[in-house]
Amino acid sequence: MTGGVTYLAGRGEAPGPGALPPLAESVDYIASLGKPTAASVLKAARDSGRVAIQPRCGVGGHQEMKALLRDLEERAAPDFLTLTIDSHTRLKRFEQALRTLNLSPGDLNGYPLVSHGYRRGRELNESVAAPLEIRHGSPDARILFDVAVASGITSFEGGGISYNLPYSKAVPLEESLTAWQDVDRVCGELAGLGLVVDRELFGTLTAVLVPPSISLAISVLEAVLAARAGVRCISVSYPQSGHLVQDVAALRAIPALARTYLPSGVEVHAVLHEFMGVFPKDRGHAEDLILYGALVARLGGASKLITKTYQEAFGIPDTRANAEGLRLADRANSRLLGFMTVDEQRVGEELDWILAEVAEIVEPVLAAPDTIPAICEAFAEGLLDIPFSASRYAKSGIIPKRDDEGAIRYLSTGSLPFSSRTRSRNSELLKGADAAGPVIGSLLAELADDINYFPILFQEMDSEVSK
Repeated sequence: MTGGVTYLAGRGEAPGPGALPPLAESVDYIASLGKPTAASVLKAARDSGRVAIQPRCGVGGHQEMKALLRDLEERAAPDFLTLTIDSHTRLKRFEQALRTLNLSPGDLNGYPLVSHGYRRGRELNESVAAPLEIRHGSPDARILFDVAVASGITSFEGGGISYNLPYSKAVPLEESLTAWQDVDRVCGELAGLGLVVDRELFGTLTAVLVPPSISLAISVLEAVLAARAGVRCISVSYPQSGHLVQDVAALRAIPALARTYLPSGVEVHAVLHEFMGVFPKDRGHAEDLILYGALVARLGGASKLITKTYQEAFGIPDTRANAEGLRLADRANSRLLGFMTVDEQRVGEELDWILAEVAEIVEPVLAAPDTIPAICEAFAEGLLDIPFSASRYAKSGIIPKRDDEGAIRYLSTGSLPFSSRTRSRNSELLKGADAAGPVIGSLLAELADDINYFPILFQEMDSEVSK
């Protein structure tokens, strides 16, 4: 139990225990902590050539959350720690979050920071040495962001497209984009006061079978809006596809895209989410996949890696598995693994194609006089799109498919404004997949196999060994 929390904290809420301090006071508080900000940790990781490591974690009760953060830090010393926010708070159902917190905090699927209030947020912050990041999934995170800043938290994930279309059915894009512009303007105010907040963009989107150019195009549009609003540190996350050359090329595309579309004063970092599709149940195979993802992050020059655990196939991991996943991923930073290389010619070719595809998607939108209406109109027409969207504001006309090497291509490009050259390349690459792949009765079955890529791959490897 929480001791009967009875207030909500957030700008515009009723005065009392939850009323927030001015931004300047929060900036002074963060400076007084004597701990690095998220932006400084990312820069140090990139400058040193190592990959910073971060887990996913979040529980409802305050003492339980504090114990979880402390345990992970003690067992694995991650560079970042996470506050994953509960679903009620994500959707601004603060009263429901509060009731659940008081009656049964274990029923929450994350930490309800707004209901706990910024003082408890500060207590979490002061309990660990690593900077904290908020991960959530809210199309309108303004109140949550205000409480996070007052809590001394210096990294905040999300965006008006990436935290709307994958999660929400009926939130208009204009509403979410406008709400996130407010968040980013406050980041600009904070930068003026001397605090750079890391704004991580959720390029992961629907997480499974996301073509790299779609992930990166959405992040470019969100990054342009964030930079115009005053954000000075942007992390672009990318979901591991499972194909080495494609993933390394996509990560290396991030700084190239930043040079093309963002002003020089903005720090940009590449972030890799380890494979978010179906994980193998066998612990050894799962750990192979965790280390493989970490090595991809290293080869791609990522500043940060969001880790997985050997318990992914069974549900929410326990603290021990989370810590072991962190330690395993961190082994990719070993100097002994410096000999590892990738086919640079193939990476270069894939990189060129990714950059070309992203340009064909985003440049018509960025050429419009007003970017937010242009984004909304492009989604309405299918000129912007994401696969498998939950939202009525996306066409979901894109159908991704793995080619015969496992890279993610476009089986259908929907109404994306691709050139005939781009469409022809995707069609050509997928002919090999159709010829070499198993005989499958339907497209749905083919997509299921693509989603189950690694469990099937490990099963095939086990069969070969047993022969």
